[in-house]
Amino acid sequence: MDCKEYDSRPDTLAHIQQVREFMFQMMFALSDRAKHHDKSKLEDPEKVHFDRETPLLKRLTYGTDEYYAALVRLKPALDHHYWAISHHPEHYPEGIEGMSLLDLAEMFSDWKAASMRHEDGNFGDSLKKSGERFKVSGQLQRIFKNTQREMNW
Repeated sequence: MDCKEYDSRPDTLAHIQQVREFMFQMMFALSDRAKHHDKSKLEDPEKVHFDRETPLLKRLTYGTDEYYAALVRLKPALDHHYWAISHHPEHYPEGIEGMSLLDLAEMFSDWKAASMRHEDGNFGDSLKKSGERFKVSGQLQRIFKNTQREMNW
């Protein structure tokens, strides 16, 4: 076929449709995660611990010694939670590197919401501290900052 006779429109439209389908599959998967996010915290063995610690956590600054002491008190609930829920780095032996894009998107949203629960919460500071805590690569750290900016968070 002569290139002068070729019309790329049908192939481009087919490609666009394929990309849309794949993006919709990801959107539906994220939607399902949003519907079920952290439901394990609403039942024992987790709920009793979160009932006790959540009011205290609100007054603590993320990343401080007092914050980590609260995590020690929450350990029984967190061990179960991290085992059951895949959007936490602790769920995977290899941490962040074991996660999928869907895990990362849910985790990123979770980190944003968690920063808002603290009286002195700041999402930018939280991203930096979480990056250090979970050994997030420089490249992924920049992607998180870019996403924060794009989402206006």
